[in-house]
Amino acid sequence: MKPFISGLLLFTAFISFQACAQSKKNRPKDNATKNINMTNTETITLGSGCFWCTEAIYQRLEGVVKVTSGYSGGHVDNPTYEQVCDKTTGHAEVCQIVYDTTKISLDDILSVFWKTHDPTTPNQQGNDVGPQYRSAVFFHNDHQRDVAQKYITQLTAAKAWDKPIITEVTAFSKFYSAESYHQNYYNDNANQGYCRYVIGPKLEKFEKVFKAKLKKD
Repeated sequence: MKPFISGLLLFTAFISFQACAQSKKNRPKDNATKNINMTNTETITLGSGCFWCTEAIYQRLEGVVKVTSGYSGGHVDNPTYEQVCDKTTGHAEVCQIVYDTTKISLDDILSVFWKTHDPTTPNQQGNDVGPQYRSAVFFHNDHQRDVAQKYITQLTAAKAWDKPIITEVTAFSKFYSAESYHQNYYNDNANQGYCRYVIGPKLEKFEKVFKAKLKKD
């Protein structure tokens, strides 16, 4: 199996800025969902490169009720985007994902995670370079930890990638929501350069592979 992210480098010639750098004009609204029935929900926090990409993917999965972009895994309280980009906070760009366990399983959540980024590149996804782009599973309970480790064992045995999986699997500690202009980013900025040439093609591939798992509306 080839890493899902392969091929995105074809689009780098069209991008004249570092991934996730953006103007603060036309800031999109926060994508937090109100009045969620939390009875059957569970939360997991995942880092798979630029959080704009991760957010756009999980927003389209049936059973996912809320996706919030933010920062986790570092040592600085209430970090700003600029601080995280300075690569000194220890934080990764992540998405905190709330999902309905009666509609989607943890296995499905993590299957999407493994197939939509390259878990073998240290601190890098495509042209996005830095510790904030590292592959990470911040588990909220022992079951999430065990399933994540099971995937790593199985994918390693299957030689899914030519290089070792280096995904960080760490107990969740704190999550800091990113600035409002980062929330719902792709949906509100689909014509922006990074959205068009990186996130768009990645979403097309994701939607083909997980067609049966997508929201109907």
